[in-house]
This record gives sequence, C-alpha cells and structure tokens, in this order.
Amino acid sequence: MLDWTDKHCRYFHRLLTQKTRLYTEMVTTGALLHGDQPRHLDFNQEEHPVALQLGGSEPADLAACAKLAEQWGYDEVNLNCGCPSERVQRGAFGACLMAEPALVADGIKAMLDAVSIPVTIKHRIGIDRLESYEFVRDFVGAIADVGCTVFIVHARNAWLQGISPKENRELPPLRYELVHQLKREFPGLTIVLNGGVKTDEQIAEQLLHVDGVMVGRQAYHEPWQMAAWDQRFFGTAGPARNHENGREQVEVEWLKYLEAQVASGRPWTQAMRHALGLWNGQAGSRRWRQIWSDHQYKAMDAAAVAALATQSRTGIAAHVAEHQAQTEALRQAAAAA
Repeated sequence: MLDWTDKHCRYFHRLLTQKTRLYTEMVTTGALLHGDQPRHLDFNQEEHPVALQLGGSEPADLAACAKLAEQWGYDEVNLNCGCPSERVQRGAFGACLMAEPALVADGIKAMLDAVSIPVTIKHRIGIDRLESYEFVRDFVGAIADVGCTVFIVHARNAWLQGISPKENRELPPLRYELVHQLKREFPGLTIVLNGGVKTDEQIAEQLLHVDGVMVGRQAYHEPWQMAAWDQRFFGTAGPARNHENGREQVEVEWLKYLEAQVASGRPWTQAMRHALGLWNGQAGSRRWRQIWSDHQYKAMDAAAVAALATQSRTGIAAHVAEHQAQTEALRQAAAAA
C-alpha cells in the first residue's frame, strides 16, 4: 500500500508474525530504473519472506526490475494489475492492464525468463462494467499459459472512471464466489483472495475455498491481530507468542528499532507512525497514541517518549480496572441483597 507498507512498517509487522508474507509498496519500473534504487529497494533482513511489488507495463523494464529484486534479495516479485488510481492509469499500468492480457502475459514472461525467484500477479475480478466470470477466467488463463502460477485476486471490479480509489475500496460489491470459482477451474494454480476480509474467522472461512488470503488495511490499523496468525494458520509459535504481556514485548523490541534509526541519522518519527495501533482496544490506548503523536515530544529521545506513553497508558488502565472492580462489587452486593 503506497506510503504505508515501507520497510519500517514491515519490520514492525515482523515483530508480530514471522510466517506471513509481506509486500512492499507498489514501486514503478521508472522509479527503479531512473530513480534512487536504494531508497526503493533497501529492506531489513528480518522482513523475509518479503515480495517486491512492481507497477509497469513494458516487458523489458519489468524484466530489468525483476532482476533488481532478485539481486537485492527479495523472495518474490509481484506485478500489480489491480490499482485503479488515475495516476496509475496515466502511467499505463495497474488495473487498466486487465484490458490487455497479451501485454501482461508478455511482461510476466519477460520477468519469468529473467529471474529464478517466483513471479506473481495481483489483479481484480474485472474492470468497469466487465463483470462476467469469463473475463477474469480468460485473463488468468492467458497469464497462466506463460508460466505464472500465483494469482492474488481482489474480489471487486476496478471502476476506472467516476469514483475515487478510496471509493473503489467499497464499490462495487465484493464477489468472493468468482475467486472461489477460479480455484475450482484452475486447481493447479495458487489462488489468493484479497478484499474485505477482516477477522480471523473470515480468513479461516476463505481458506476453505482458496490457497491464501491477503489482508491490507485491516492488518495495518489493527496490527495486534497478526500476533495470532503464526499459531493459527501456520501451526508455529509467533514472535509475540506470550499474549499476556506480548504487546509489552513487541513495544520493547520496537523501541530498539527506533533507537537504531536515530543512531543511523533518521528521526524515529518516520517509523513510529506505523505502530500507533499496537495498543488498540486496550485501556489507555488513545492516550498512548496521543503522546507518541504529539509534536512537542518529537525532539525527545524515543525512550523518554515511550516512558511517558506507557506511564499514561498504564495509569488509565489501572483507573479502568479499579472502576470495573468497584462496579462488580456493587453488582455482587446487589445480587446478594
């Protein structure tokens, strides 16, 4: 997700789950070939497994960027054919490419020929009023014919005109049944469903029909949800496995990362914005976020801000616990009367 899933965000998510595959922001081929490659490609080794997501349409450029992904150590390179924004359309990539399956196939083939790491694709079930199953089936078939085996399918049409990318996250309706049908028709392909899945129960339900689930904004806004994924979906203990004090454990490790950023000459604020949801749903979380976001503390050491935030959060939590205990005592007294 553009401006969201940068390397700081991905490092934070790795403190919560080690098995879930992480994806970079979409990077255009032009930015990689003519821009600051280290800025776009640098990542922490702790992020593995991690995939580089590309935006582009020229086969030669896609092949060159796939080589860069492999050289930099990425585990996968993914072509985005799902983004509906007008800026992406002007660059002739994203969701509009679904109207040109032969061109997409050429690009995927060029990437597959250039690298040994997996080459995957992310796309929609349709564009504009092209809503038939046959449209997405033929698109998948054309790409599979050149050797691509992993398809991440956003179960919503991309409307390229008339609504904003934000609105396109809600409109038109999700159609999971089309993604399920793709898996039935192409059992040898890896089909991953994307779009609208929020709870662990919904993830588990979708995994009865497809091979994987991609979760985007939900995971970003409610990051603690990821702490249970390694155990539930991969059968192995995750890095935040002690759920009684797991958030504290994650916060300690995250603070070390913030301090390392400062030591290398970067302000901790660039990274901290991605972790503001850590305590969501817990007493004192709002005040904890407010302190980390308060501009008057930006010049302070991260450790000092962390101490202030924790002090405020735990003080509110203790007050809430005391109030709950008093309420329960009154309830029990009334019941006994």
